Amino acid sequence: MPGSKKEMETQESLKKCSGLGKALVQSVGGLSLQLIVVKNMELQTIRSEEGPARFRQKSSVVVASSTGGYTVSTAPADSEERLDAETGVVSVDPAGDKARGTWDKKTDFLLSVIGFAVDLANVWRFPYLCYKNGGGAFLIPYLTFFLIGGLPLFYMELILGQFNRTGAISVWEHVCPILKGVGYAVIIIAFFVDLYYNVIITWSFFYLFASFTTKLPWTSCDNEWNTPDCIDQLTDDFVNGTDGFNATVNETRRGISPAAQYYEREVLQLYKSEGIGDFGDLQWKLALCMLGVFLLLYLSLWKGVRSSGKVVWVTATMPYIVLTILLIRGATLPGASEGIKYYLTPNFDRLMDSQVWIDAAQQIFYSLGAGFGVLIALSSYNKFHNNCYRDALVTSSVNCMTSFFSGFAIFSVLGYMSQKRGVPIDKVATEGPGLVFVVYPEAIATLPGSTAWAIIFFLMLITLGIDSSMGGTEAILTGLSDEFPILTRKRELFTGVILFVEFSLALINVSQGGMYMFHMLDQYAAGTSILFAVLFEAIGVSWLYGMRQFKQDVEEMLHFTPGLWWRFCWKFVSPLFLLFITIFSIVQYRPLAYETYVYPPWGVGLAWCLSASSMVFIPGYAIFKLLKLQGPFRERIAYAITPAFEHEEIRDKGEVKRFQLRHWLSI
Repeated sequence: MPGSKKEMETQESLKKCSGLGKALVQSVGGLSLQLIVVKNMELQTIRSEEGPARFRQKSSVVVASSTGGYTVSTAPADSEERLDAETGVVSVDPAGDKARGTWDKKTDFLLSVIGFAVDLANVWRFPYLCYKNGGGAFLIPYLTFFLIGGLPLFYMELILGQFNRTGAISVWEHVCPILKGVGYAVIIIAFFVDLYYNVIITWSFFYLFASFTTKLPWTSCDNEWNTPDCIDQLTDDFVNGTDGFNATVNETRRGISPAAQYYEREVLQLYKSEGIGDFGDLQWKLALCMLGVFLLLYLSLWKGVRSSGKVVWVTATMPYIVLTILLIRGATLPGASEGIKYYLTPNFDRLMDSQVWIDAAQQIFYSLGAGFGVLIALSSYNKFHNNCYRDALVTSSVNCMTSFFSGFAIFSVLGYMSQKRGVPIDKVATEGPGLVFVVYPEAIATLPGSTAWAIIFFLMLITLGIDSSMGGTEAILTGLSDEFPILTRKRELFTGVILFVEFSLALINVSQGGMYMFHMLDQYAAGTSILFAVLFEAIGVSWLYGMRQFKQDVEEMLHFTPGLWWRFCWKFVSPLFLLFITIFSIVQYRPLAYETYVYPPWGVGLAWCLSASSMVFIPGYAIFKLLKLQGPFRERIAYAITPAFEHEEIRDKGEVKRFQLRHWLSI
């Protein structure tokens, strides 16, 4: 190698860095090139011909040649370097796409996000809320909160995952280390949600298998599970009693439909339990269905995004096919137009009711699914320069349009049931499991070819649920694997262990008293706790990390600067949106009850412990971080709220950007 002064200076500089990582030497046509992969996250600047270059990722690649000088490219240490044999140019995979693994196709990612966001609530909750809260007028608060709260949070999480290429826990090392507890909190919440959400898919499988018969079992009152209260034809005085999400039957009424009794007495068998302390026997049929759900999840997730990206081509598209078929069939039924009229007719006076706005805010937040760590996990497998801005607009809009579209399929059938029973539509309109496991199956049973209609309907419910569950589980797997890299090398085993633990704990929900635990999990596992976590996430990104830095991240990744609207929403509107929902969720608190059953004090205490078990990680980790750091308290605070790539500035210059007024005022 020639020994000019320039080359010697270059080699000396490289030698100083080489201890920080691995050095690769390759020769092409007598030209010697050196690659040093710098793994030290604390390294901030290194002199080059262009002056200092900042290291903004976990690590960076220094490329040097014997002709003198070198360049710095921000890239993780596991990035892939390629040397062109003809030109001698070293190209660096700037985001480690090949090492981490990315989606095989862009469509795999889009379908995965859509599949996660579009779930059962789009079918069983939004149409009912729209009908209850002023019909078409409900779209005004719904779209308002979508634009100012839901969409900005959705976009923000896609940016966080794609830029930092890591899961919901590790991402905080690059944003605000003291808030790493937020990552642990959302992973725990996702775990709790899996425990009860998969039960709904289990019920769907049970109904699917029960549909393979010439006579659907919920059509008559001559079965062993029926009681004398069961009647085949209901009138206004004999109305099926479903109670919103609870969707079970108040047996003090004069009559109960066969479909309602089938759900409560054959599927749930809740009448055999006296409350939360009496779980009774395990229902082996439901347990086997649940085992099938978890086996399906394992086969979809064990190879990561390479396998799940293929499954979503079925699970994310099939619901649209079935909804379209159901809409076409429903539109031909007598009374369908009346049902759609009730669904859409605007009542603008309802907009004066604060509850309408609260319902809209809560629905858009939970529907888009921001805060569960899923969007961060899924987007972390994107290519670094993928246009996640367009992805956010497309996928979130598809989610909202699906909710609106499903309302036509639902209310056309509800209008039919209203006319068939001869009762007002508000006597049949409901939400939650009561809609999809009682009212809709009852309507299907009256149609010619009812068996086929039942099969495709419950297949739709399964596909709606399974890809949402896949997203939640992937958030857990990615979050923990990125935080504890040893788990990445054992992906198949790790996936199996997580799903086995979830299956074992979820079995309690398919016991005879399991509905009481299911209801507790539904109300407390991801209620106030997820709002609390996402509120801190929004504050951590927009205020502690800062809009100036976040804006630079977007510009580096997407080659354009996010507009003032986005920055204003991220910094002010979205946190206020989350605070609004959190406050009202607390104000609206009611004692834990399931229909007429009121949970005992110890049951309520258990529910609050469940909710607090995730939230406690946020202050808990913050305290742990401050105690772990050395030095004066002010210095510990500085390191705790500053991203790792800026720590050297604190050490060398004593400069803490987050202690400066301009940091807080930037937008």
